[in-house]
Amino acid sequence: MRMVDVITKKRDGYALTKEEIDFFVNGYVESQIPDYQASALLMAIYFNGLDEEEIVNLTLAMANSGKIIDLSSIEGIKVDKHSTGGVGDKTTLIVAPIVASFGVRVAKMSGRGLGFTGGTIDKLESIPGFKTTIKESEFLEIVNKVGFSIIGQSENVVPADKKIYALRDVSGSVESLPLVASSVMSKKIASGADCILLDVKTGSGAFMKTLEESIKLAKTMVDIGTKIKKKTAALITNMDVPLGRAIGNSLEIIEVCKTLKGEGPIDLEEVSINLAANMLNLAGKGSIEECKVLAKKAILDGSAFKKLKEMVKSQHGKGECLEDYSIFKKAQAVYEVKSQVSGFISKMDAQKCGKASMILGAGRKTKDSEIDFSAGIILNKKYRDFVEEGETIATLYASDLKKCLDAEKVLKEAIIVTGEKSEPQKLVYGRVSSSGLELY
Repeated sequence: MRMVDVITKKRDGYALTKEEIDFFVNGYVESQIPDYQASALLMAIYFNGLDEEEIVNLTLAMANSGKIIDLSSIEGIKVDKHSTGGVGDKTTLIVAPIVASFGVRVAKMSGRGLGFTGGTIDKLESIPGFKTTIKESEFLEIVNKVGFSIIGQSENVVPADKKIYALRDVSGSVESLPLVASSVMSKKIASGADCILLDVKTGSGAFMKTLEESIKLAKTMVDIGTKIKKKTAALITNMDVPLGRAIGNSLEIIEVCKTLKGEGPIDLEEVSINLAANMLNLAGKGSIEECKVLAKKAILDGSAFKKLKEMVKSQHGKGECLEDYSIFKKAQAVYEVKSQVSGFISKMDAQKCGKASMILGAGRKTKDSEIDFSAGIILNKKYRDFVEEGETIATLYASDLKKCLDAEKVLKEAIIVTGEKSEPQKLVYGRVSSSGLELY
């Protein structure tokens, strides 16, 4: 088999066989296929797409390119959750302890952020002492004992995705829906969970900008999970406006703690309750409405927050900082962004808010950029709030004042104040399962 024949076949719009897809994935992982040929095939896929069978075959080939995590030593049902990413999205750190408090295990491998804000691993590493790289045996032991554990992605799990994603990033094929779906689902399959919940973000701060695109991606990923006999569902959630009030790693950890104490922002709590309920539902703990009641109970009675503290201590983190926020590293510069007019906030562009946080040091411009865990934004006002002229809209945190002033310019473009109050936006647009699409 020759790679050039595989490329021309897809270029001309024909479906690739399982053997041809395996040939490409295995050959590229083993460096037998050069970047220029792999790039050519990725671009052919970008323009001509993949059918359902091709997407499943590509996903399985990528999942099997490295180690499949064996979770058989973990008792009970294992549920994994994946978000397509957004600004202020710290829901994993809220839903995992909620779910774990009801005996449903979450053994999660997460990534670092590249772009607007840090990933889940970056947020956790803002906790003094917390270790995201531990032995697999310790990881499994923590999941059994505490109920959940979150670690960094292992180098030998889905190596095909790491190589292919890096190439997509520099070859203009990142936005290909079949490649996005295969990338996400290959990692979920390799992680070994019984059930998978997907949080597909939609809006300005999301990968998928429109509801139509997000529904299509959600359906594709749920179809993959269903075909390989994994209980899979997806929620489509709003990312036009940042989620919660905190953007930035240690600031988001503090907001996670407040939310698990029942003191968090309403939007963050609502999205988290919906995600946790769907995870519990997949694990057979009741209907979605019954599971929402359970999720709220875990916050009200403190059991979810207790689980978070147990997990942090089990992974060598300083658990005291979850109660005493002064222990977190402090930003050298604190700057308040004031409103220049009175009125209602009619727009709060999540993408631009994310860019402002990256300028402050909370995100990465390149994969080698160093994150400032103390940097970020607290949104004192949110979408539809009334603000007086001269009132603080946002507080910026950085290592120096210049970063704050540079970020302020971007943030002022993101936030628009007008005389009329805008219509409320939905936080959760709908759910996709093996039964189809249900819009809320």
